[in-house]
Amino acid sequence: MNKRFESRIKITPEMLQKIARIDELKGLWTGSAKLSPHVLKQLKMSVIITSTGASTRIEGGKMEDEEIERLIRGLKTKPPKGRDAEEVAGYADLLARIFDNYKTLKLTEGQILQFHEILLHFSSKDKIGKGKYKSSDNIVVARGDNGQQVILFQPTPPYLVKKEMDDVLVWTSDVLKKKTIHPILAITNFVFEFLAIHPFHDGNGRLSRALTNLLLLQAGYAYIPYISLEEIIEDHQEEYYLSLRGAQKFHKTEKEDITTWILFMLDVLQKQAEKSRHLIERDQPEQTLSEKQISVLRLFDNNKTLSPKDISLLLKEIPFPTIKQALGRLVKLGLISRIGLGRATRYNKK
Repeated sequence: MNKRFESRIKITPEMLQKIARIDELKGLWTGSAKLSPHVLKQLKMSVIITSTGASTRIEGGKMEDEEIERLIRGLKTKPPKGRDAEEVAGYADLLARIFDNYKTLKLTEGQILQFHEILLHFSSKDKIGKGKYKSSDNIVVARGDNGQQVILFQPTPPYLVKKEMDDVLVWTSDVLKKKTIHPILAITNFVFEFLAIHPFHDGNGRLSRALTNLLLLQAGYAYIPYISLEEIIEDHQEEYYLSLRGAQKFHKTEKEDITTWILFMLDVLQKQAEKSRHLIERDQPEQTLSEKQISVLRLFDNNKTLSPKDISLLLKEIPFPTIKQALGRLVKLGLISRIGLGRATRYNKK
């Protein structure tokens, strides 16, 4: 089993170059980050909101970041209602726990089952399956143009889930402890196998991203709570699924090769690391923006005052909810100002 996990990692010069750059920026953060505890606390809260929104939207959720912020602030007095709100509340809770307690958490079956229970804690959909491996098949399907279902991937059957999860947990813990391969390669390999097994009826994608944050933090990438990994993945959602499906095609075959997945994740992690550098510099806050957020910001270059609808007409390739999320982020960073409320809301450059 160890040989199968390791042999499917085909290390290339391109991979090594990307890893070297990520580690260079990791060292820069460790040696240079002098942000105040107050600023870091604010950034962490902002990332929990942004990451929660992105991670749930990748799986089909619809809530925007402003709604998520209001929901999280009101959770102590008002439980979430509706599937989207329940999923948001669970992910935000889990991510906050990981950010605050990653040093004491372990990569074990028990811990992952507990994470799953936290993730689905507010869910009214699958009360029986919380914190338990699946009991029936969960084939990954898509609908074709003619409306018929197309099987994209057939995960591990229920009776093999525990064995295969045990195998990958033992392998990952072993190589991370002994440092026989680079931790980023071990982590991306683990996450790929977790998604291939698809051990739960619900929440596999969200839990895989939460585990990615945990393992990267434990590997010393200390900027993880301050730059949203999930937001970058959401911005490249099509490539995310293409890279995953490209690797899953050969899962458990003699041609097993996860190169497409590793390269995608390295690109994501490099973008995240580059954003950490700009965060340290703090003199160019727009450098921490996604490509779509930059596109929205550029519309204000001539001191225009624009409504979300105006922007949607100018940037037809960007979904309207994404435009609203971008505007919220730009306001938070102080790059634009909000004027008015509700339908009368307009924005202009500060």
